[in-house]
Amino acid sequence: MAPLSSAPSPAVILLCFWAVLIYPAASLTCSSQKFSGNQVYSNCLDLPSLSSYLHFSYDSANTTLSIGFVATPSKSGGWISWAINPKDTGMAGSQSLVAYENSTGGVQFRTYDVASYSSIVPKDLSFEVWDTSAVRRSDGSLAIFAKIKVPASLAASGKINQVWQVGPSVGTDGSLAKHDFAAANLQAKATLDLKSGQSTAGSGGNDKLKKKNIHGILNAVSWGILFPLGAIIARYVKTFESADPAWFYLHASCQVSAYAIGVAGWGTGLKLGSESSGITYSTHRNIGIALFVLATVQIFALFIRPKKDHKYRFYWNIYHHSFGYAILVLGIFNVFKGLDMLSPEHKWRTAYMIVIIALGGISLLLEAITWAVVLKRKSSKSTKPYDGYNNGN
Repeated sequence: MAPLSSAPSPAVILLCFWAVLIYPAASLTCSSQKFSGNQVYSNCLDLPSLSSYLHFSYDSANTTLSIGFVATPSKSGGWISWAINPKDTGMAGSQSLVAYENSTGGVQFRTYDVASYSSIVPKDLSFEVWDTSAVRRSDGSLAIFAKIKVPASLAASGKINQVWQVGPSVGTDGSLAKHDFAAANLQAKATLDLKSGQSTAGSGGNDKLKKKNIHGILNAVSWGILFPLGAIIARYVKTFESADPAWFYLHASCQVSAYAIGVAGWGTGLKLGSESSGITYSTHRNIGIALFVLATVQIFALFIRPKKDHKYRFYWNIYHHSFGYAILVLGIFNVFKGLDMLSPEHKWRTAYMIVIIALGGISLLLEAITWAVVLKRKSSKSTKPYDGYNNGN
């Protein structure tokens, strides 16, 4: 009798390898999630953002919605939320079910009526909610369970606007810290069809995200790149006598273009602010206003520029240079503030940092070259022989 080989067959190895590959994918779907207490729901959905999952059953006879919502807070000690917005598609105005880990290590459940982003504190909802609870799951995620009496106006259509979210922390008074405003957070909303069990993602988040991206690109190009480039041209290129007056036209063209693009970016920022009730980025907004005012005054410098030998040229230089350097510093700083708020892919922040480092490197190189040119020019003038007329005067 032939001895049995102790090594597994290639088919077994392949099968095991395939199982390892597909297991994580299978574990990340709502159909694989189980709840204690024999909680079973008729439908489950893998929500399209924030790695969140909704389990639900709907009894149309008494318009009762039973839900089990699973998500992971953005940070340890953070919160998760699932909400119904009776009138709109966003978070503002929504009736929210929230869970978070309290100071004793347990999981706290509360309801929040999110009238606006300016004040998010615990409050009763506009519809009846019962059998509420929240638990921590073995994978670190939190789960919210509740039964909801769907308002008659929503029950008639059989559709509700659902909104879900995750956040970083909770205050001692139960106030929720603001969540991120990255693409995944802005897209965390959909229309839920209670009868068919299907969910349709909303487009509002994508539209607002597109506006934010346009705002960010316009301002990064204007305040963050063109203005520094124009300052480099003015400071260094004009040192070379052969570049006069070409450097002035290059500088003026660069700054006027930067101002025009910056005003467009500033305008989109005002529009976004008017459409985002309760969301205020005070520092970013105030710096943006300051940049617009400083740049507007700076543009007027082009029209009131005195001649080189004019007695007021010295004071004009002080005003022009001080405003210019203020715009330069504030513009770059505010671009980074905007990147922090928008939270784009890391490559965009890296790309902008590379541009700024490159401009800084070019400035250092030109600083050394222009100083050498200036010193050489002064040296040649000091050793130049004087004729009798000049010596006599």
